[in-house]
Amino acid sequence: MFATHEVFNQSTPFQDRNLYEADAALGDAMRALEAGWSTDELHRLGGRWGMRDLQELARDANEHGPLLRQFDRYGARIDEVEFHPAWHELMRHLIASGAHAQPWAEPKPGAQAARAAKYYLWSQLENGTQCPTTMTFAVVPVMAKQPALAPSWLPKLLSREYDPRSLPIEAKRGVMMGMGMTEKQGGSDVRANTTRAELAGASAWGDEYRLTGHKWFYSAPQCDAHLVLAKIDGERLSCFFVPRLRPDGTRNAIRIQRLKPKVGNRSNASSEVEFEGASGWLVGEAGRGVATILEMGNHTRLDCSIGSAGIMRGAFTHALHHARERSVFGKRLAEQPLMRNVLADLALESEAATWLVMRLARCYDADAGESEQLLRRVLTPVAKYWICKRTPAVCSEAMEVLGGNGYVEEAPLGRYFRESPLNSIWEGSGNIMALDLLRAMSRSPEVRDALRDELQPARGAHAGYDKALDDALRWLGAPLDDESIARMRAEQLALLLQASLLLRHAPPAVAGAFVAARLEAPWRGSFGTLPTGIDIDALLARALPA
Repeated sequence: MFATHEVFNQSTPFQDRNLYEADAALGDAMRALEAGWSTDELHRLGGRWGMRDLQELARDANEHGPLLRQFDRYGARIDEVEFHPAWHELMRHLIASGAHAQPWAEPKPGAQAARAAKYYLWSQLENGTQCPTTMTFAVVPVMAKQPALAPSWLPKLLSREYDPRSLPIEAKRGVMMGMGMTEKQGGSDVRANTTRAELAGASAWGDEYRLTGHKWFYSAPQCDAHLVLAKIDGERLSCFFVPRLRPDGTRNAIRIQRLKPKVGNRSNASSEVEFEGASGWLVGEAGRGVATILEMGNHTRLDCSIGSAGIMRGAFTHALHHARERSVFGKRLAEQPLMRNVLADLALESEAATWLVMRLARCYDADAGESEQLLRRVLTPVAKYWICKRTPAVCSEAMEVLGGNGYVEEAPLGRYFRESPLNSIWEGSGNIMALDLLRAMSRSPEVRDALRDELQPARGAHAGYDKALDDALRWLGAPLDDESIARMRAEQLALLLQASLLLRHAPPAVAGAFVAARLEAPWRGSFGTLPTGIDIDALLARALPA
């Protein structure tokens, strides 16, 4: 055997680890947010989802992406999406966990936070499967209000059985739903949509329409049904329930033109479709389509934030694990002073993101009072803006820790990196989130009051935080009508909210380091620039037990 074939000084794969047990911050968040009752289940899922065999399934599902089958062997139009078996096995695991339905099926204090923890843990494994899961989760509150549709569809949406078969609703053990809003000419400006809906008559599912037009992004076309925007009389933008199969079992006139060749999210199917008189049923009030589908959109925005925090955590843990096993210049990589600074900075970013998304999820619980509902109007755009923006930077830095090994496809870092921009783009880009924040605070003084109430309990814990809070309270009391600084305000609030949560719930070493690095120091956003005096050993030990 040639001497050059001897392999040494290579790190082992980060696998066969309990993802929940290794995450002290997540466990603390569950206890602080009244979701401690979920610990046993999360421990079980964290152990299973950290195993090597599921990591292999994730790799296979992304290497062998979905294929579009427009016609069967006889020439009949079928518009089916074919997936690798690994996709279906992953979907079975995820749906069986209840990550798509638990808070609706079993509402209780902390249910949304517990469900968010599942979604966050799965984010460290595979992300394409999260798209249809999120949309199914988000559509339930809308479907529950439809008396003609709910009896048939709601029990199947809440089912923990994954059933990918193309069958009528009566024959399905479980169903999934997606959404179709954007068109070529409009993108985020959905009011520019041209798809039209013409009344066909009444049916058992309500007022039936015929939809003619297209959707530029039709997420997860394999789903059993979608919520779709179209205009009645060419003017009233309305929301419609559009199933893949009509009630009589025939295929609906939804023509999949192609699957999108995406940068990331490769295991999942995203598509362009045309409606050729497709059957659709009015959902909500005619002309109120945006308001109707935004109820679904707010929950998908929640998941964008949770998913990004999970990707952050996944990328960071792979990097720290590698650094602890790799030697350079006579020391372990994790012992090198500058690398220790980088890793500790990543640990701070990840834990702060975890606390913010779990706190946001708690605002969505069924028992959320008025102040919590007001607070989520601020926290939703702030978390989605900031955490989704920070995720690509975290993934890039984590990849750099592994060097060339991180840039090749055998490691999951490339998949994390490709996935990292998606949640910032989907369901409202950064600009839209920042402007939503200003609108929420400008239209309702009560929203600002709820925000102040959330920030005040941490006062007195750190002088740097108190100064930053006083600065924020000054501009919160002034008119918020300058759209050009909306991103800056979103960033300021994100850091302040994260600091507040860490000061109240995290160990002093973590909270103090975050305030010193993010609020006091002249921070520029790059990693590895923590000021002196930070207890790096404490940060890394908490982030991932050796």
